[in-house]
Amino acid sequence: MDAPPSTAPTLRLAADVNGLARAAALIGAGRLVALPTETVYGLGADATDPEAVAAIYAAKGRPRFNPLIAHVTGLEAALAQGVFDAAALRLAERFWPGPLTLVLPAAPTGTVCDLARAGLDSVALRVPAHAVALGLLDRIGRPVAAPSANRSGRVSPTSADHVLADLDGRIDAVLDGGECPVGVESSVVACLGGPPRLLRPGGVTRAALAEVLGSDPEDAGDPGSRPAGPGLLASHYAPRAGVRLEAERIEPGEAVLTFGTFRPDGLERAAAVESLSERGDPAEAAARLFGALRRLDASGALTIAVVPVPEAGLGEAINDRLRRAAAPR
Repeated sequence: MDAPPSTAPTLRLAADVNGLARAAALIGAGRLVALPTETVYGLGADATDPEAVAAIYAAKGRPRFNPLIAHVTGLEAALAQGVFDAAALRLAERFWPGPLTLVLPAAPTGTVCDLARAGLDSVALRVPAHAVALGLLDRIGRPVAAPSANRSGRVSPTSADHVLADLDGRIDAVLDGGECPVGVESSVVACLGGPPRLLRPGGVTRAALAEVLGSDPEDAGDPGSRPAGPGLLASHYAPRAGVRLEAERIEPGEAVLTFGTFRPDGLERAAAVESLSERGDPAEAAARLFGALRRLDASGALTIAVVPVPEAGLGEAINDRLRRAAAPR
């Protein structure tokens, strides 16, 4: 892995005209800028510049076989980068801008560099539903590669403070657009010939995808050692503490992540407690997930115990992230 880029302390830019102009100039010069989206903060660089993309991998400590999402301003820009079949067009027209990434055959006219695609003949594309992100993309005029703005495998950032906690001094700037409203990454759907496959559940639910497609998307299956899309590594989104799932009894000194009204036995022995949603709302839980994991990790507990979270709706994406956080490292 390359050494991380050497930078001065990371600039915090306001999400105003001056901040957007500065961020666009930095990315245009091959530098790294974290930017807000509706899902999580992304670590942005010019997706057409292999050296800039290499700096993303270095700053994050991300394996180069793990492809990056290229963010674009809209469907017209995406059509120049990927080959859309009928299903992909329906999904793009329904969910863009929004928390959906499409993995498509790379178009002959595409400019997303080979390194951002991890050497694959496919490309991952998204149009974010965030005014700051779209304003920045419009100023840059090129696709922007933007994986989550954190150290690889760690908890994703939903605020500028989270970005700085992981990457201060490793990137040039963070464009501060406040808290991310969705709070979990985009759903990733592959349209590569044959039925669409849901590679990663996320901000668009399986039911919403099925409504557009006419049937449930197929599951990804085992991604193997070389994933076809982003966010598919078995161990991912992990705090420093271990994560124990389906907890119905708390051991002394554990930190606890609760959901709804369920209270596990021994909760009074917990080192720290965070609720994803007191009222059991999956959308609120998704928005709070990564921030809650970060706060529990900061408690110093060696283990974070997580109570059961229903799989319905956004619960599928929440449980996907929790299972990856709990996976062997």
